[in-house]
Amino acid sequence: MKKIVISVLIILFGINYIYAAEKVVVGAKAFTEGYILSSMVSLLLQEKGIDVEEKFGLSSFPLRKAMETGQVDAYVDYTGTAWAAYFGHTENIYDPLKLFDLVAKEDLEKHNIVWLDMINFNNTYGLAVRSSFAKENGIQSLSDLADYINSGKGKDLIFGVNPEYYERSDGIFAVMDAYNMNLPKNNVRTMEAGLTYEALARKNIDVAMIYSTDAQILRFDLVILEDDKSFFPHYNPSVLVRKEIIDEYPKIREILKPLTLYLNEDIIIRLNYLVDFEGIEPKIVARKYLQG
Repeated sequence: MKKIVISVLIILFGINYIYAAEKVVVGAKAFTEGYILSSMVSLLLQEKGIDVEEKFGLSSFPLRKAMETGQVDAYVDYTGTAWAAYFGHTENIYDPLKLFDLVAKEDLEKHNIVWLDMINFNNTYGLAVRSSFAKENGIQSLSDLADYINSGKGKDLIFGVNPEYYERSDGIFAVMDAYNMNLPKNNVRTMEAGLTYEALARKNIDVAMIYSTDAQILRFDLVILEDDKSFFPHYNPSVLVRKEIIDEYPKIREILKPLTLYLNEDIIIRLNYLVDFEGIEPKIVARKYLQG
């Protein structure tokens, strides 16, 4: 009788352990697209009965550190960010599939982090100006902007970038070096990413750091300047999951397949628009999209 009771307790303990362990901590980067994508991850996992804890609203480096230390189990990140900012590589890789394979291999080998399939859009950085400014001064590319600055006509231009891009080794000052823009450092102001567009439209700044999938480009009639020296790397997103979690719950790969099968650049711009301009919460936008 005692053996039966012990066996039952072991079985019950095992069931409770599995139930308790099947919990995934999902992180999100602190910008619209980051919230939307990680909300999709969270919702898809919850739909399949996985308990999810959300740690949303972190910037890249704290979120990355949380992933490496096991405080976050899954989140969405970008190939170009990992390649340059996390791994410190300076060589630009212009083949998006090659870049994905390289970062996925390095992250798995060094940090036991698995990159799931690449999501089919490229949210790279860019610099934008008002459409009227571009037309008046014949500026369509970053080289055109550099010529305008170095001629003296643009010596008073003000750039607006977010704090992270101000500090990054591959950030705004690397762009200015690559294009030989002779502009004083104090002409670059920091502000939250979402505010750069409005500041540009109001002429508080003249050049804004932007994300290529941000719907505000259309709203404010901005021109993304051509990266004619191919400075900006590819930033294709993927869901990152700690290997320990994937090994224990391999079904997560299949659960998150919809992100790689159906998302593209046009769709993510529209979803970003719903949040930024229609004022809908990211999780609601994510849920409605997943429901079709």
